[in-house]
Amino acid sequence: MSRQGELFTGAAGAAGASPSRELPLLREQLLLWQGRLAEHQGPLYAAGGNAAALLQGQLFPVADDPGDPLELARLFDPLSLSPQSLSFWRWPRFPQRGAALYLVMDRPPQLPVPLLLYVGETGRADQRWKGDHDCKGYLAAYGEALARVGLEARASIRFWGDVPAAVSQRRALEQALIRRWLPPFNKETRERWATPFTADPG
Repeated sequence: MSRQGELFTGAAGAAGASPSRELPLLREQLLLWQGRLAEHQGPLYAAGGNAAALLQGQLFPVADDPGDPLELARLFDPLSLSPQSLSFWRWPRFPQRGAALYLVMDRPPQLPVPLLLYVGETGRADQRWKGDHDCKGYLAAYGEALARVGLEARASIRFWGDVPAAVSQRRALEQALIRRWLPPFNKETRERWATPFTADPG
């Protein structure tokens, strides 16, 4: 896996340091990065409705006609879903199964809104988070960077189970949410946020 662009280009490179000897992120830099993300996502929380309830209220199964993904993404409020521990998959019984969209979020205490870090889709909600997942690497690096400067990560995962069973329709909804919320750990948006956390240990 190739390394992605860093948030603070030139800091280590200017001194001729190799990528493995990059300078650690400073507290102010991390707070600024979180703040920029909150500036984009904050108004979306206020503008959202409840797409989950909209889909639940349909008379026929969502697989028949899930509706316009862009409209569902516009109505969607991540806070309408219950947060769960990232270790949910270790529980004896899984609270969710089958097709779902899942959202990984953080709740920095200094911000007025949570941060939506990642949006994913799966046909098996009880299996997707087991084993390797790029987002887990980003979360680990994110948590380490925050801990080094005395900040706390309060990460959680939320599942939206009332989504289309058809893969193409579910992925269209996932992409619509990614385009609207711009979660920084999704590959489509990492460049936009110059995500300083990498899943690549090299």
